[in-house]
Amino acid sequence: MLATETLEGLIVKNPRIHAGRPVLAGTGTTVRTIAIMYKQGYSPEEITGELPVTLAQVYGALTYYHLHTAEIEADILADSENSLITTFGKPIHG
Repeated sequence: MLATETLEGLIVKNPRIHAGRPVLAGTGTTVRTIAIMYKQGYSPEEITGELPVTLAQVYGALTYYHLHTAEIEADILADSENSLITTFGKPIHG
């Protein structure tokens, strides 16, 4: 499978990079990382102070997140569930 570019090359999905998760081109920073930080209350400007990314890249990641919210949220949830399984040995259901 070839790498797919979206948002005019700002976001790349490649099965060989971060298991195919969307990343900011040339950085290795995933869209979900940006989305999580934003949801935790970081402003786009603060994110650029914490990660080696530009403001344009942050806004590109947030645009991608808002266009593909279900995909990114499912990835975040799956990762959270995997962490619980690793910690407790089985999924915890509420």
